Amino acid sequence: MTKTIKPSKDIVFAIGMDEIPLPSTYGAAELKIFIRRNSYKGASVTLLLILLLFLLNIIIDNVQKTDTAKLVAPVTRMSLEDLPPTEAEAASDIAPPPDVVINTGPAARAGNPIPVPDAMIAPDVQDFATMDVVDRAGAEGGTGEDLGGFAGTIDWDRTTTVETTTLKDAIPSPDDFVPVEKEPVFDLGRLQGLVKYPDMARRAGIEGTVRVNAYVDRTGKVVEARVVDSDNRALDEEARKAVLNYGNAVPAIMNNEPVGCWITVPITFRLR
Repeated sequence: MTKTIKPSKDIVFAIGMDEIPLPSTYGAAELKIFIRRNSYKGASVTLLLILLLFLLNIIIDNVQKTDTAKLVAPVTRMSLEDLPPTEAEAASDIAPPPDVVINTGPAARAGNPIPVPDAMIAPDVQDFATMDVVDRAGAEGGTGEDLGGFAGTIDWDRTTTVETTTLKDAIPSPDDFVPVEKEPVFDLGRLQGLVKYPDMARRAGIEGTVRVNAYVDRTGKVVEARVVDSDNRALDEEARKAVLNYGNAVPAIMNNEPVGCWITVPITFRLR
């Protein structure tokens, strides 16, 4: 028994109880046209973007070249011919000064020594003092008569004082390398106790850390102190004074001997 075909938007065949739609009119030909048309659009947009990027790159290069050209000093062209002589060349043209011969005495002549008879020697140089006579002679002149004793002009009560000075170790620069096995040691707790907080910094509420370079000599004494870094200049002087007033630290050691050395000591200022 055949069923009546129902009116519908899609045309279908009614076969028994099943409905079979007709083949669609949208097939491979339409897809090819759609792909071709959109491919052309995509290629056009891509080429347009590439062209814009290329133009943008050219504009950026021109701007950078313009800025660089402003910073470069103007080039001055000059010829390498007829240049003035340099100082060395000018000095080489000056004639050297003439040799000046200073006559300080008669010309030296070499020859064989000639013995002189004793009769030709002056009387005051015929007798030469021995070391014994020199030891017993005085600083002042006497009669010349030697009685076998010491000269009467010797001042036995005179004492000579020889002043001696101790050479201090030269303080090297903080930048000089000084090899040490052990660096100087400070008691930071005792050092902080020597710090006096500046009144101006206290009233202003200033805190911070000051790093001081201290030179500790071989005896452990702090000889010199310099501020190398500071959070506030109002704290520098009191930090330097505290390091100088520390007293004796443990000196640096090199080859089991104390040596002078620079060391950086931090001084902290904190308000409680």
